[in-house]
Amino acid sequence: MIRSMTAFASRTGDLGPVSWVWDMRGVNARGLDLRLRLPDGLDRLERAIRAAISPMIARGSINVALRLTRDETANTLAVNETQLAFVLKALDIVQERAFAMGVTLAQPTAADVLAQRGVLGAAVAGDDSADLVAALTQDFSALLADFLQMRAAEGAALHPVIAAQLAQIADLTDLAGAAAADRAPQQRAALVAALAKVTDSVPETDPARITQELALIAVKSDVTEEIDRLRAHVAAAQALLAQDQPAGRKLDFLAQEFNREANTLCAKAQSAPLTAIGLDLKAVIDQMREQIQNVE
Repeated sequence: MIRSMTAFASRTGDLGPVSWVWDMRGVNARGLDLRLRLPDGLDRLERAIRAAISPMIARGSINVALRLTRDETANTLAVNETQLAFVLKALDIVQERAFAMGVTLAQPTAADVLAQRGVLGAAVAGDDSADLVAALTQDFSALLADFLQMRAAEGAALHPVIAAQLAQIADLTDLAGAAAADRAPQQRAALVAALAKVTDSVPETDPARITQELALIAVKSDVTEEIDRLRAHVAAAQALLAQDQPAGRKLDFLAQEFNREANTLCAKAQSAPLTAIGLDLKAVIDQMREQIQNVE
């Protein structure tokens, strides 16, 4: 079953004071174009995301965004050990200098030390902590599953549309074959009339050469090969729709070949009914190609 390149998924989660919102969007592209927007300091998470997406998605422009939010009211106080050491060392130097100068200073209290800038602050878990990265990685797996499910659902909706268009192309191809057979007597009559006109106007013309030229004209107007190739392309496209692998590139190539054969058919038509069928073919092929642009 084919999958679409168009999809969207989002998830929310939290771990302690940290909450997050995932957003994953996909649109069509010639190859896999993966763009991540993650908060700074989450290098391990980025590697995990790329490793998870690569084997699951073959084509598409994929945008993954993560927004982190902290609940400041849930923070607790913590002592900055480095800053505390600096403050205590400074106090020790001041006490020694005062003693050497005969100055008596009151002993600072713990509250005095904690009041110094940078000694006491809010305890906040780091973005790149093992627990946070593990929780985000696990939540992304669920996000990716939702995203792939939507791609599959969109592909399931595209499948009958493309299949119906292929069936319409097959029917028009059969009509083209019938129209080509119907025009045969008219072509023969036109060629005989052309031959008679040439021989009447130029009696000394070589009959063998005229016959050869008329035969070349008949070959150039024959659409048997175009009709056979159109039928082969229909069969190939139907086989691609039935397989459970990314088929968008191959279907897009076949759509180009469909259009090429339809153009040649119109160029060789020399018949109003056959030309009309060729134009109908081109219209359906163009509609099908628009749908194929969304197939992975």
